[in-house]
Formats: sequence, structure tokens, C-alpha cells
Amino acid sequence: MQNKENHLTFIDEQGNEVLCEILFTFNSEEFNKNYVLFYPVGSEDEDGNIEVMAASYVEGEDGTCGELQDITTDEEWELIEEMLESFSECDDCDCEECDEDEDHCCCCHHDHE
Repeated sequence: MQNKENHLTFIDEQGNEVLCEILFTFNSEEFNKNYVLFYPVGSEDEDGNIEVMAASYVEGEDGTCGELQDITTDEEWELIEEMLESFSECDDCDCEECDEDEDHCCCCHHDHE
């Protein structure tokens, strides 16, 4: 897997390269893992909806998302769903700090990368 700025590329099951937009990454101390949520570029439907994918990852030497790994437990999926819900709430946030710093979000209490 490769990633540049806010994109990552991975090889799908058919051997095709898929360019994806990264929504955000986060670390879970509970599971001692890093997670990335992303979607294929250009996959929005006519209403602007996207299908979000998630994976855990081992951080690369340069601080980027290294090797993607499947999510393996229901508990991890619950955490990811909670984080995605919090991230979605950020769209409605009108706090001054969020307006000044697009990487900050007080709604979900973490910085988006």
C-alpha cells in the first residue's frame, strides 16, 4: 500500500490498484492499533454518499500508513462505527477553533490527520 498526502492506494482482490481518499486515522489504546477510514476516489453516488472502508495498519517508517490489515473483531468494528459517527457530527460543528484549524475537531475530541 502507498499513501500520498490524504490518499492511499491498495491492490484489490482482482489485482487492480484502487486510489482512495483518507477520511481520518486514529489510534486505539484499547486495541493497541492504528486505524484508517477511507473510500475509493470517485465512488460517490448521485446523492454524494460514499461507502467507507476501514482497516488497521502498521505505521511505515516515514510515519505513513504502512501495511493494511483486516478488522478482525466485533469490538473493533464497534469502535470504528463510534469514531465514524463522531466524525460525521463534525460536519455540523460551528466552534471557532474548528473553523480556524481544519485538522481539529472538538466534536470527536481528536485531531484529524
